[in-house]
Amino acid sequence: MNELVIPSPAKINLFLKVVGRRPDGYHEIITLLSRVSLFDTVSLSFDQPSISVDCSHPGVPEDRSNLAHQAASLFFNALSIRDGVAIFIDKVIPVAAGLGGGSSNAAAVLMGLNQRYGFPFSDGELMEIALKVGADVPFFLFKHAAVARGIGDDLEVYGDLPPFFVVLVCPGFEVSTDWVYRNLNLGLTNCEKNLKNCHLKDFSKIKGILCNDLEQVTIEKFPVIKTIKRGLLDLGAEIALMSGSGPSVFGLFKDAQQAAKAIHSIIRLRRRQKGRWDISLVELLLS
Repeated sequence: MNELVIPSPAKINLFLKVVGRRPDGYHEIITLLSRVSLFDTVSLSFDQPSISVDCSHPGVPEDRSNLAHQAASLFFNALSIRDGVAIFIDKVIPVAAGLGGGSSNAAAVLMGLNQRYGFPFSDGELMEIALKVGADVPFFLFKHAAVARGIGDDLEVYGDLPPFFVVLVCPGFEVSTDWVYRNLNLGLTNCEKNLKNCHLKDFSKIKGILCNDLEQVTIEKFPVIKTIKRGLLDLGAEIALMSGSGPSVFGLFKDAQQAAKAIHSIIRLRRRQKGRWDISLVELLLS
C-alpha cells in the first residue's frame, strides 16, 4: 500500500458564542459543530524522502506553514521516526471561508498516517497530536456533531441535530480568522444562551438559540453576508447563519426539494449582486 486517499469534509458552526479572551490570547468559545458533505480529497504517497505538500488551489501554502505538513511532522515526531510522505490536496472547500478546510486536511493526514503505520496511536492520542496542529483539528477526528468548548478542543457528542439539508453560499473572498478575533468587541456579543439542555429537534427553540458572535465583525466589513442570510431566510430556511469567522453562509432546510428550489433562487440573487459565489447543496454528516 503506497498510497491512501482520504475524504476531508468541511464543517459549519451552527452556534458560536465567544465567552471571553484568555491570558494567552486565545478566545474561549462555545460552539455547535457539524461536518457537511462538501469534501476535499487528501492523497498520501509513501516511501518518500521527506514531507511535501502539493495543492490544486494556488492560494494554499505548500511549505511547512500548511497544517497538513505540520500534522505529518508531528505524527512522525510522536512515533520517533524520520520518514516522509507526499501529500496532495485536491481542494474543493473554499479557502479562508469559515469551513475548516485546512484543519480537516490536517486531520485527514493524521488518520491516513495512523492507518499506514498500523494504528500506533489510540483515538485519544491522535487527538492530542491534532490539538498541537490547531484547535479545530481534533473535531475532524471526532466524527460526530459536537458541542465544543474552551478554545474548541473540549468536545462533547451532540445527538439532537435533525438531518437538515444545507444550502451553502461562499462569497468570492477570503476572511482572516485572526483579523476577526482581533476586531471583536466582547461587549457587543449577543449569543447569551448555552446549548445545555437544548433540544434542536424542537424547531420552536432553534431560532432563539442558533447565532454567531463573530458575525458582528465580518458583516460590518462585508455586508453582502447579511444580504445572503436574508435571501436564505426569505426562501424558507429554518436558520441562516455565517459559519465560523466567515464569510460562508449556510441555510438549513427540512427537505431536499425546498433546498433545491432555494439554490436556483440564490443563483439568481448572485447574478443580481454580480458576485462570484460558490453555491452548494450539502447535508449534515451526523456520524
